[in-house]
Amino acid sequence: QLQASGGGLVQAGGSLRLSCAASGRTSSNYAIGWFRQAPGKEREFVGGITWNGGTTKYADSVKGRFTISRDYAKNMVYLQMNSLKAEDTAVYYCAADRTGWVINLTLKEYDFWGQGTQVTVSS
Repeated sequence: QLQASGGGLVQAGGSLRLSCAASGRTSSNYAIGWFRQAPGKEREFVGGITWNGGTTKYADSVKGRFTISRDYAKNMVYLQMNSLKAEDTAVYYCAADRTGWVINLTLKEYDFWGQGTQVTVSS
Protein backbone atom coordinates (compact mmCIF):
# COMPACT_ATOMS: atom_id res chain seq x y z
CA GLN A 1 0.00 0.00 0.00
CA LEU A 2 3.03 2.26 0.12
CA GLN A 3 5.78 2.40 -2.45
CA ALA A 4 8.79 4.71 -2.24
CA SER A 5 10.81 5.63 -5.29
CA GLY A 6 13.12 8.27 -6.66
CA GLY A 7 16.38 7.39 -4.98
CA GLY A 8 19.71 7.47 -6.75
CA LEU A 9 23.25 8.75 -6.79
CA VAL A 10 23.81 12.49 -6.50
CA GLN A 11 26.75 14.73 -5.76
CA ALA A 12 26.95 16.68 -2.54
CA GLY A 13 25.00 19.89 -2.86
CA GLY A 14 22.58 18.36 -5.31
CA SER A 15 18.90 17.57 -5.04
CA LEU A 16 16.59 14.59 -5.27
CA ARG A 17 12.87 14.17 -4.92
CA LEU A 18 11.55 10.99 -3.41
CA SER A 19 8.00 9.87 -4.00
CA CYS A 20 5.73 7.74 -1.86
CA ALA A 21 2.72 6.28 -3.64
CA ALA A 22 -0.12 5.53 -1.27
CA SER A 23 -3.11 3.36 -1.99
CA GLY A 24 -6.06 1.87 -0.20
CA ARG A 25 -6.46 2.80 3.44
CA THR A 26 -3.27 4.81 3.50
CA SER A 27 -4.22 7.08 0.66
CA SER A 28 -5.58 10.12 2.46
CA ASN A 29 -6.49 9.65 6.12
CA TYR A 30 -3.06 8.74 7.40
CA ALA A 31 -0.11 10.84 8.40
CA ILE A 32 2.96 9.98 6.35
CA GLY A 33 6.44 9.85 7.77
CA TRP A 34 9.78 9.56 6.09
CA PHE A 35 12.56 7.63 7.77
CA ARG A 36 16.06 6.67 6.77
CA GLN A 37 18.58 4.03 7.72
CA ALA A 38 22.27 4.31 7.05
CA PRO A 39 24.56 1.26 7.16
CA GLY A 40 25.21 0.17 10.72
CA LYS A 41 22.76 2.69 12.15
CA GLU A 42 19.23 2.59 13.44
CA ARG A 43 16.35 3.79 11.34
CA GLU A 44 15.64 7.43 12.15
CA PHE A 45 12.86 9.92 11.62
CA VAL A 46 13.44 12.41 8.81
CA GLY A 47 10.12 14.22 8.56
CA GLY A 48 6.38 13.83 8.39
CA ILE A 49 3.14 15.39 7.25
CA THR A 50 -0.36 15.15 8.70
CA TRP A 51 -3.31 13.70 6.84
CA ASN A 52 -4.53 17.13 5.71
CA GLY A 53 -1.11 18.47 4.90
CA GLY A 54 -1.56 21.20 7.46
CA THR A 55 1.43 20.34 9.58
CA THR A 56 4.91 19.15 8.78
CA LYS A 57 7.75 18.27 11.10
CA TYR A 58 11.42 17.65 10.37
CA ALA A 59 14.45 16.29 12.09
CA ASP A 60 16.95 18.98 13.00
CA SER A 61 19.51 17.41 10.69
CA VAL A 62 17.37 18.09 7.60
CA LYS A 63 15.43 21.19 8.62
CA GLY A 64 15.72 23.90 6.01
CA ARG A 65 16.95 21.46 3.37
CA PHE A 66 14.13 18.92 3.06
CA THR A 67 10.47 19.59 2.34
CA ILE A 68 7.51 17.20 2.47
CA SER A 69 4.34 17.75 0.47
CA ARG A 70 1.22 15.82 -0.52
CA ASP A 71 -0.69 15.58 -3.78
CA TYR A 72 -4.12 14.21 -2.92
CA ALA A 73 -5.23 13.93 -6.53
CA LYS A 74 -2.34 11.56 -7.21
CA ASN A 75 -2.22 9.95 -3.75
CA MET A 76 1.42 10.86 -3.53
CA VAL A 77 3.69 12.23 -0.83
CA TYR A 78 6.98 13.80 -1.79
CA LEU A 79 10.25 14.38 -0.01
CA GLN A 80 12.19 17.13 -1.72
CA MET A 81 15.81 16.98 -0.65
CA ASN A 82 18.10 19.90 -1.40
CA SER A 83 21.68 20.70 -0.45
CA LEU A 84 22.37 17.04 0.05
CA LYS A 85 25.30 15.97 2.15
CA ALA A 86 27.27 12.75 2.31
CA GLU A 87 25.68 12.04 5.68
CA ASP A 88 22.26 11.93 4.02
CA THR A 89 23.28 8.67 2.37
CA ALA A 90 20.81 6.01 3.50
CA VAL A 91 17.88 3.88 2.51
CA TYR A 92 14.79 6.04 2.76
CA TYR A 93 11.38 4.67 3.74
CA CYS A 94 7.89 6.13 3.84
CA ALA A 95 5.39 4.96 6.42
CA ALA A 96 1.74 5.59 7.24
CA ASP A 97 0.29 6.30 10.67
CA ARG A 98 -3.45 5.97 11.22
CA THR A 99 -3.21 8.73 13.85
CA GLY A 100 -3.36 11.09 10.94
CA TRP A 101 -3.57 14.38 12.82
CA VAL A 102 -0.21 14.05 14.58
CA ILE A 103 3.28 13.37 13.36
CA ASN A 104 4.88 10.66 15.44
CA LEU A 105 8.62 10.36 15.59
CA THR A 106 8.96 6.71 16.56
CA LEU A 107 8.85 3.73 14.24
CA LYS A 108 6.43 1.73 16.34
CA GLU A 109 3.68 4.31 15.82
CA TYR A 110 3.52 3.64 12.11
CA ASP A 111 1.18 1.00 10.76
CA PHE A 112 2.35 0.46 7.20
CA TRP A 113 5.74 0.71 5.57
CA GLY A 114 6.88 0.91 2.01
CA GLN A 115 10.02 -0.70 0.68
CA GLY A 116 13.05 1.55 0.86
CA THR A 117 14.78 3.51 -1.84
CA GLN A 118 18.52 4.05 -1.77
CA VAL A 119 19.94 7.56 -1.72
CA THR A 120 23.69 7.89 -2.14
CA VAL A 121 25.39 11.27 -1.89
CA SER A 122 28.96 11.42 -3.11
CA SER A 123 31.31 13.97 -1.60
